[in-house]
Amino acid sequence: MVMFMFLVVALAVVVAAVTLAVVGGGEGATGPLPEASPERLTDPLPPDRPIGRADVEHLRFPLTARGYRMADVDDALGRIAAELAERDARIADLESALAGAQAAAHVRLDKPAREDER
Repeated sequence: MVMFMFLVVALAVVVAAVTLAVVGGGEGATGPLPEASPERLTDPLPPDRPIGRADVEHLRFPLTARGYRMADVDDALGRIAAELAERDARIADLESALAGAQAAAHVRLDKPAREDER
């Protein structure tokens, strides 16, 4: 029974010593463990120019305990979605302008032919 009590006390002392070492049981020479800075996206999407295919292919997110940082992924997806919407709008404008120019060209080509027939 004495041996059992000795082991329990020894275990308690070891657990207390490890806890104090991890938590930083005082402002000694080493102090508490330093705070680890969170990993951030090291090479974000370029803010000064449109996003290209290579930018998206080279985009890498830092890993966390549960996968990726949601804020980094949300920011990147939001930026990509905004640029795609801008490009879609620009393409629609250019297609509309092209259709208008083609219609105007057909009208100009048709008018002289009709005047020659008269």
